[in-house]
Amino acid sequence: MTQLLLLIVFLLVLGHVPPGRSEFKRCWNGQGACRTYCTKYETFMHLCPDASLCCIPYGLKPPAPHKPDHV
Repeated sequence: MTQLLLLIVFLLVLGHVPPGRSEFKRCWNGQGACRTYCTKYETFMHLCPDASLCCIPYGLKPPAPHKPDHV
């Protein structure tokens, strides 16, 4: 009975462990990385699913969307 209780507790704890390390998670079509802070050579694009920042190098920053002229 004790072993069954320990197994249940172990499985519950294992279910709350995050999968992998967050700095290796990729974002923005695999071009960026999810991190707590962006480096000085990167820019922040959006939030990752784990609420960290999606940081991409400045050279990969997408162009600003073109606004149509309203006449």
